[in-house]
Amino acid sequence: MTQGAGQEPVVRTATLRDFRVPPYAQTPVPPQAPGAVPPPTPPPHAPEPTAPAPHTAVPPSHPPTPPAPPATVEPPHAPAPHQAPPHPGNAAVGDEPPEGYTPTERDLPVINRGDTVKIQTVPEARPETGEGRGPLYVVGDVHGYLDELVAALAAQGLIDADGNWAAGNARLWFLGDFTDRGPDGIGVIDLVMRLSAEAAAAGGYCKALMGNHELLLIGAKRFSDTPVNSGAGTATFQAAWLLNGGQKSDMDRLQDVHLQWMSRLDAVVEEDGHLLMHSDTTAYLDYGSTIEDVNDTITAILTRNDADECWDLFRKLTKRFAFRDEGGADAVRELLSTYGGQRIVHGHSPIPYLLGEVGTEDGEDGSGPVVNGPHVYADGLAIAMDGGVTMAGKLLVVQLPLHAGRPTPPA
Repeated sequence: MTQGAGQEPVVRTATLRDFRVPPYAQTPVPPQAPGAVPPPTPPPHAPEPTAPAPHTAVPPSHPPTPPAPPATVEPPHAPAPHQAPPHPGNAAVGDEPPEGYTPTERDLPVINRGDTVKIQTVPEARPETGEGRGPLYVVGDVHGYLDELVAALAAQGLIDADGNWAAGNARLWFLGDFTDRGPDGIGVIDLVMRLSAEAAAAGGYCKALMGNHELLLIGAKRFSDTPVNSGAGTATFQAAWLLNGGQKSDMDRLQDVHLQWMSRLDAVVEEDGHLLMHSDTTAYLDYGSTIEDVNDTITAILTRNDADECWDLFRKLTKRFAFRDEGGADAVRELLSTYGGQRIVHGHSPIPYLLGEVGTEDGEDGSGPVVNGPHVYADGLAIAMDGGVTMAGKLLVVQLPLHAGRPTPPA
């Protein structure tokens, strides 16, 4: 597998819980015709991306060692504050965003939507090990927050105090985005890979989907600073990875086994009537009319190892909010009618942004965004699972199905 150059030690993006992104995130950018004028530049409050410094090769790291599980599971805690200036989150590379690029934005206007559905998770009794298929669980975006993940899995009884699989024949799906922004993305991948083997031995399974940050990390490792056609000028995977919270410690520890594992992840699956995918976008329709076609097409793209083709895939799966506004329920129905299932379950777009509950980084209001559980919306057809752990929200691990309450009437 081709690998790109390593990262310059002094060039990195700090782990931050504050993202500032220009307003082009709120509306899709129309396709650019040849010679067309690019979209307007970000407003002054958004930091201007800087070109990464020249890079030198990094010697190969030692093979990864599975992380030693903690003796006891402690509750999640917020990381120590950082002094580095904030990075622009899901910002595009260069002065202009790629076509259709819709990054996470901390400064989204408060929506105060009244057509959303408040839900409560109602755990169901777990069948005895070996008696048919076990209960189904899903995990939202982790983004390197290993301690929070361990605590959330333990709280659901999926792992024991030593961090080993303890759920028998339960079925566990991760919805993608294991790395970037948080302190230990490779540790998260190592844990998921280990739990996959332990779950299979116990008669259950632990599986994962492809997220846009998996595509970003693969691209940064394979293609480094190779220019790609971004749709709005020249870009590189390496610069995009740094701008999106890439951690040098993850790149230093990234091995072929991690790359191979990520490259083979499915993008879409259907479980018990739930259509699982990472991104809240209809861009999956560009890759096939069946689940098998989508997964085979994306795997083939990564196998061909073409930088421009991989960038286009990353760009499309970074789009978001397709299910949120007017016409959102119809977008969900189109995906369900194509791929099957009764509900879509996704990560990618943090629930605080979907609800307009943005919160503050400095804690002036005494707390971060309030996330009590998944968010059901789009006429009850979509379930959002990104609890906003990167902004002091909550890393969600929940059992499906969820039981939705009545929609809150408009204010």
